[in-house]
Amino acid sequence: MTPPLTAGVLATMQDLLAVPEGRGGAVWRLDPAARQLDANVIRVLPGDSVARHVEPDLDVLLCVLAGSGELTVGDEAQRLGPGCVAWLPHGTERALAAGPDGLVYVTAHRRRPGLSIRPAEAGTPRRAAEGGESACLLHRICPGCDRPAEDIGARYCSRCGTELPSAEGV
Repeated sequence: MTPPLTAGVLATMQDLLAVPEGRGGAVWRLDPAARQLDANVIRVLPGDSVARHVEPDLDVLLCVLAGSGELTVGDEAQRLGPGCVAWLPHGTERALAAGPDGLVYVTAHRRRPGLSIRPAEAGTPRRAAEGGESACLLHRICPGCDRPAEDIGARYCSRCGTELPSAEGV
């Protein structure tokens, strides 16, 4: 039997936004191991972006905490500012671009089940990782230079050579 999680306040908005200037990427993650939900606070530095991608399996809820930017869903660009909430259904192509003040947002989505090994079905294309990509793509944000990796299977940043985080911990 799984022990109950401790519920309650995990952080304050002041804590989440008090990140040293110039630091991008994941600045906070929901940590309890026995959770059903994944949540992350992401900072995209001014002028940076998250490349177009599709989350094949999970719906994602995104809420802007600070800054500004643009969310592109398919071919439609939408302005983002503090308090904007966006729903990104699975299968939707999306991209984010930070404005001149950067963009800080929280994502929430169902937690992915653990990976399992099973035989491939005949005629089914294989994905880069079993179970698809992480909904928030944190494993593709370089901890060294905060740039997103363009290649879905990249293990190292093509810009600075830093090893990228594992998708399993996201």
